Amino acid sequence: MKPRRLKGHNGAVTYCVASRARPGFVASSAEDGCICGFDLRCKDVLLFTIKVGEDPISSLCFKEGNEDVVYVSSGTGISCFDIRMGSPWTPLETYNYNKDEINQIAFSSKLGFLAAADDSGDVKIVDTSQKCLYKSLRAAHTSICSSVQYIPWKPWTVVTGGLDSKLAIWDFSKGRLLYSIDYGTPEMDNNVSPGNAGQCFNPAFVHSVAVPGVDMLSGLYKVCAVARGDGVVDVIDLESELAPKKSKSSVGSQLRSKRSDIPDANSHPTGQSRGKRLHLDYTLGGHTAAVSCVTFSAFGERGKFLISGGNDATVKLWDWSKRFSSLQTSCDGDVTLNINLKKKVNWICTSPTDSENLIVCDTSKVLKVYTVQ
Repeated sequence: MKPRRLKGHNGAVTYCVASRARPGFVASSAEDGCICGFDLRCKDVLLFTIKVGEDPISSLCFKEGNEDVVYVSSGTGISCFDIRMGSPWTPLETYNYNKDEINQIAFSSKLGFLAAADDSGDVKIVDTSQKCLYKSLRAAHTSICSSVQYIPWKPWTVVTGGLDSKLAIWDFSKGRLLYSIDYGTPEMDNNVSPGNAGQCFNPAFVHSVAVPGVDMLSGLYKVCAVARGDGVVDVIDLESELAPKKSKSSVGSQLRSKRSDIPDANSHPTGQSRGKRLHLDYTLGGHTAAVSCVTFSAFGERGKFLISGGNDATVKLWDWSKRFSSLQTSCDGDVTLNINLKKKVNWICTSPTDSENLIVCDTSKVLKVYTVQ
């Protein structure tokens, strides 16, 4: 499959986002400290270049509801630009609440909050309407917090992942940890059926998390996808994981301290019912090295596919919902598309268009655009 190549950066491309309000518009960032805007509907595809600074840009996101505004993270700071303003590019807002390098930012359209996950393991929640720090989420991650996403059907909830192999779910209105999963524990390995395990020589770091929009698959599945360092793409049912666990001792348990009320996925007794979890690994045609990123498809039947990219220089398209609905132990055609690249994948995004709808950032200076039908 030959891609369309988008040129504009002078350093390795680190991140990309595709507009939903303006199908065909893509923004990207790179180690050259620049943002590039592309219109895939035009022959002269590069619309603008914004020089943010000298440091590499780690992440960017649109302000949902007003995609003329883009937030950008570089180093420990966040800058906000209006792409209509033109040169000279002056930030509308800047935020410097993180003490360590930011890895990912995410914007909540319903509440106007901006989340920033950093190398210290902290997540800062910024109130963009009041232009102030709202909450600091800490103590869940003991290492780098690599990823953060809002859960759209639970507006006051975020999910984070880290290089401590932990996935954490928060009520950020209270700064409270609701639930955590430690993929690095033996209990998690024992929960995976034979033939559906990760690669034991690679730690199960959480490199990226993705949550589908409420309009995807008609809201049928309320899940979270996890890109793991052991080559696995994990899909968990958030609703069942967060549902209160009831037992005969529930009355007595109400007397215990609130400190013990944070559910831990690894503390369930053997054989106890757990939420649905799906493991997509190399035995199903998946990745043979760490998975760096994962996203739900915005094209066609929204959310039907999971797309993952990895350090094995491949991009995989998974028909995940069919397997998740029944948690089948065997199924043909899990990976419906495999794209081989020459370099490791940094990031991927999808566009709600019928063609040129998959955009891939690898460690080169050029974005690759594919058509998935």
